[in-house]
Amino acid sequence: MRTLITDGIVVTAADTVPADILVEDEVIVAVGRNLGPADRTIDAAGRYVFPGGVDEHTHFGLPVSGTVSQPWETESVAAALGGTTTVVDFAMQQRGGSLLAGIRAWQEKAAGASAVDYGFHITVTDLHPEAIREIPRVVEEGVVTLKCLMAYKGSVMVDDDTLFRALQEGHRHGALVMIHCENGDVVAALQGQLVAAGKTEPRYHAASRPPAVEAEATNRAIVLAELAGAPLLIVHVTSADALDHIRAAQGRGHPVYAETCPQYVTLTADDLARPDFAGARYVLSPALRSAAHHEALWSGLSSGSLQTAGSDHCAFTLEQKALGRDDFRRIPNGIPAAEERLPLLYSEGVASGRLSLNRFVDAVATAPARLMGLYPRKGTIAPGTDADLVIFNPEAEWIMGVATQHSGSDYSPWEGKPVRGAVETVLLRGEVIVEDGRYVGQLGQGQYIARRPFAG
Repeated sequence: MRTLITDGIVVTAADTVPADILVEDEVIVAVGRNLGPADRTIDAAGRYVFPGGVDEHTHFGLPVSGTVSQPWETESVAAALGGTTTVVDFAMQQRGGSLLAGIRAWQEKAAGASAVDYGFHITVTDLHPEAIREIPRVVEEGVVTLKCLMAYKGSVMVDDDTLFRALQEGHRHGALVMIHCENGDVVAALQGQLVAAGKTEPRYHAASRPPAVEAEATNRAIVLAELAGAPLLIVHVTSADALDHIRAAQGRGHPVYAETCPQYVTLTADDLARPDFAGARYVLSPALRSAAHHEALWSGLSSGSLQTAGSDHCAFTLEQKALGRDDFRRIPNGIPAAEERLPLLYSEGVASGRLSLNRFVDAVATAPARLMGLYPRKGTIAPGTDADLVIFNPEAEWIMGVATQHSGSDYSPWEGKPVRGAVETVLLRGEVIVEDGRYVGQLGQGQYIARRPFAG
């Protein structure tokens, strides 16, 4: 099957060129002009053609706060409709259990249920001797990223000893360690003090997780990585304070990589104070900040100090959020963002003059593909790469909200937000899965992708 995409403007992290793209079976075979006949032709005139988005940060079907986030069957479709063709989701090690068992549990969730290609991280909760011995096998199976959380005391939080050993062992075997940076001890203390004072509403979620707890943990994680001689990836950076530590370490030459998310450059802590418990819709961690942090993060994305922009998609319904109506600590943390990621970052970044077109593609596709061991198979447009392609209308104007989303969540954090630029057509390994903004694929088309060990 030969598919020809004609007259589009092909955009990669390095170039923007008018060109046609010839796809045969699952891969791109040529980019240029006069590429010959095809079985199917797709007209991309007046449109950008991007590589399929790579979202390195999703939580589909994740147990949280006594409930479970929305599943692969709906959330992977939402991701596809938003121009993402590959996700890397977080499998979870049960405390005291096996890393491989955690990965197997997530393989069962995703098998036959994903609209897009996928890989896994493994979240480390307990680095006991057997878990350490499993790391080489985990890497051999293509799970080449270990996640450690410095927050959520009494649940998944790890201590500094575990984090330091994860950095050492991960680096030894070619696994990149990803870190959620918040001082979990201080967060737990602040939460207890607020609730004891009767301050239980959603707005106190931000008060319990101020920028300082993120900045302190970010600096500590960097110091531990430097001591371990290991690279690290700091996820969902929210504040100028944390970014200052990241830039300082990068300036020293240490391999510190960092991610932010669309919610941290578009939403604010004021959203948590919305009346009638509506603020619960915006409870996620680290917490939303004041608008003063937005431009620092946009600057970090533009300069490349923040290499990637993942979604941290973890979607719940309003009924699930209501589990914390009387105590903000019990509100499941997370929002739907996988579908919104590319359009928001294009609209607020490129169309608003904050990001170049090439840097946008880098942040949403190429840089995450490189860090995740997927490049060049994913994340770019070139002969020999997977034909994961997004045809994007830069002139489309629309209103984001629950009526336009496809997540299993029943609310949108961006209700009523005007957006410029829209995903129209998406190909996954040469097959059209989104056409005219509609999902036309089949669940199970998404394949597990074993990733290469980290070599950065």
